Order: sequence, then structure tokens, then C-alpha cells
Amino acid sequence: MLEDAVRVESLSVLSRFRNGFYDCLTARADALFELTDALLCTDGPVKALVDLALAPEHRRGHGALYDALNGGRIEANQLRSTLARLPLPRTADGRIVLAVDVSSWLRSDAATSPERLFCHVHGRAKNAAQVIPGWPYSFIVALESGRTSWTGILDTVRLGPEDDATAVTADQLRSVVERLIAAGHWAEGDPDVLVVMDAGYDVTRLAFVLADLPVELLGRIRSDRVLRRPKPPRLPGTNGRPPKHGPEFALNKPATWPEPQHTTTTATTRYGTATADSWDRLHPRLTHRTCWLDHDGELPVIEGTLIRLEVDHLPGDRDPKPVWLWSSATGATATDIDRWWQSYLRRFDLEHTFRLFKQTLGWTRPRLRAPEAADRWTWIVIAAHTQLRLARPLAEDLRRPWEKPATPGRLTPARVRRGFRNIRPITALPARAPKPGKPGPGRPPGSKNRTPAPRHNVGKTVKRDLAMTEHQDRRG
Repeated sequence: MLEDAVRVESLSVLSRFRNGFYDCLTARADALFELTDALLCTDGPVKALVDLALAPEHRRGHGALYDALNGGRIEANQLRSTLARLPLPRTADGRIVLAVDVSSWLRSDAATSPERLFCHVHGRAKNAAQVIPGWPYSFIVALESGRTSWTGILDTVRLGPEDDATAVTADQLRSVVERLIAAGHWAEGDPDVLVVMDAGYDVTRLAFVLADLPVELLGRIRSDRVLRRPKPPRLPGTNGRPPKHGPEFALNKPATWPEPQHTTTTATTRYGTATADSWDRLHPRLTHRTCWLDHDGELPVIEGTLIRLEVDHLPGDRDPKPVWLWSSATGATATDIDRWWQSYLRRFDLEHTFRLFKQTLGWTRPRLRAPEAADRWTWIVIAAHTQLRLARPLAEDLRRPWEKPATPGRLTPARVRRGFRNIRPITALPARAPKPGKPGPGRPPGSKNRTPAPRHNVGKTVKRDLAMTEHQDRRG
């Protein structure tokens, strides 16, 4: 009976989300909703967008499919609020852990598509880093505890040519946390929301901008950074201006390291013995450059906890290098240190979601010209992934003969998708049946396109000042 109650509750939540998602579709709603069902019920990975029109769940023609993506409308803010009201994944201690990362939709051959940026891509061309034109998307997800391929997607934003990635991320995190608080997922007295991120984010700047929110930020920093220790106490009778920063802490110079406040060792199954050292109240020395050019008054001192994580080995017997993490919290205990670096390792669960998006759900398969159409398709993929997450207790293990059986409650998103066609009939089906119609005449045979699409350049359209002299010269 307890299992039946869980299934009934899961079915109720799934049906409410499907009705809420349909309400977010304000133009071409029926076609967009059936496109989402076709994406969920199609067997195997999506190779081409037009193949979804052949699914039984898509009762319209292929013309309606493209017309919905190009001319439809999705209220993104309403959908974000709907996602925030769903049951939220949490860690074993009940804490909310969010992860933020950027994944790119590469469009190197789309010269007529506007707002493309140069995206850094790794692992291509013999693992060499490349810069390829595309549309970068910033995702924020909620993480679970333990090794899993499930994440709860809460928000996504496409980075444009005029956007500052750190400023966009700060606005995203602020909006997500405020929506979670409004939905009742966090209240006064609960532990702060932990936000983990990889290298590439200015974690200290984010900590300063989001200091008024109940969040702790944890990010990886480069191994060649130089931080500053707290300023030493001022002795009586000392003359001169008091120092603002303490001695240097160079991450690549062990001679500058003092004794750590905490040292913990943990036995892991994948990495051997993990040793974490921590130093409290370390901060970067800020200057009036780049993002701090417009800061009024004296530059702040943003203190945090520095963590050095070292493991015995990596999967594949690779030689591991130490990982440096910086947390916006101070006065941490040994338990906090272990919880932080273990939560950081859970950030890589987001890579499984990106791989599912691209290899199974076909997120980057369509050759859409307009970035607005790409945004609609991205939200459809997110809505499909959310329904898979909500249908986990309802799905059966329809495994292939050569696959190992999965333990109850440990089905992967791909296996849940195999059985979603059996779940769909008992959920809410708000889409209306298509009306009879006939296709338009199209372009007359033999005629040429005399209005070619304009071609757009790739890259940023706004040049930011890097030094104070450039900033002053531009402003006169």
C-alpha cells in the first residue's frame, strides 16, 4: 500500500506538471505539447527533428512541427516558476545543492544564424581545446546525493553577444533562489543553499554580489592563483598606514603555505584515499580592473575558505593533480570541509544530463536558424527531462536482453524514457485533436529565392574596458 501511495502521488505530480506546462504554451500550444510527447515516447536517440513527426503521439504533420518551433511561444518565466514548485532533489542531510554550468549548442556552419559566440570546446581533435561558433546556454540544476545521473533542472539562459557571463549567472542564481524560497523549499532556520561550480566562474565576485542571499558558493580555482591571508594584528606603537592584506598564499608555491586549520582523510571507492587541507579567511587582492572598474569606494575584502583536495588515483590510473576549491563561508569545521568537496564531486552529475540532452534527446540536432526557435526547443527538452524525473517511480525496467537489470529506484533517464509510452495514457492529456487542413502551395516550381537571409558575424559585440585608463578615456 505504501508503494501504491508513492505511485499515486508521483502520477498526480506528473499530471499537474503536464497541465502547468501546457498553460505555459501561449501560441501553437497543441503542436508544441505533442512535440514534447513525441520526444518522450520515441524509441532510441533522436537523429533528426523531422523524425518526431512520425511518432504516433504527434498527430500533426511535419509542417506543424516546424511552424510550432519557429512561430510558437513559451512563457519562460511561468515555466521557471512551475519547475520551482516541483519536488526538489536534496542531499542526504536535506540541504539544497545547486550546480551551475554552461553547455554549448555548436553551430559552426550556420552563417545566417545571429547571436552566435565563440564557445570553448574540449575533447575534440585529439583532446585539444577548440573555439567553435555556437549558442552557449547557462544551466542551473538541483543535485541529489550519491552517484546518479539524475538532476533537477531549474533554469537556463542563452548567453548573448552583449552579456557578461558572471553577471548573467548572478541574476540567474538570485532568481532561482528567490523562486525556491517563494515555493516553500527554504525557510528561516534551514541550512544555506550550497552552489557549486567549476573553474571559469569568478566565484569571489559572485559571493560579493549574492551576499544578501542565504547561499554558500563553492568553486574550483586555478592552481596558479595568488590569494592573501588575513592582515596581521596591529601592534601597539606601530606607525604608518595599517596593511589591508596579509602575506601572500601562492597556490603553486608550498613555501607560502602556513599550517592548515583542518586536515581530513576519507577512503573512497573510486579515488582511493582523499586528503583535504583547508585554510580559513583567504581572499584575493582586488584591483580596479575588468569587472571592478565601476565599483564605487574602496574595494571589498572577500574572505573565504580555501581547500586543497588530493586523491591517490583517478579512474583509468591517471596521475591526479590537486584540486583547489574556494568557499564563500568562513569558520568551517572538518565536517564542512568534507561535505564541500564531496558536493563538488556531485557537480559532475550535470555532465550526464548534458550527454542525455545531446546524444539521446537530440538537443543540438535541429538546424534552426533563429535563436528564439533554439530557445523554444531547449525548453521543450527541459520539460521532457523533467517529466522523466517525475515518472521515475512509475516506470518499469524495459531493459534490453544484453543489459543488466537495474535495482528498484535506480533506473537511468534513458530507461525511464523507454517506458514513458506506457505511462502517458494515464496522465493528463490537455492537447486537442488536430483540425483537418491542407498544406499551402509553397514556392512555385522553378522560382528562385531572391531575398537571401542576411549573414551575421560571430563573437561579442561589446568591448569591455580592461584597465582604469581605458575606462577613463572612454568616459572622458
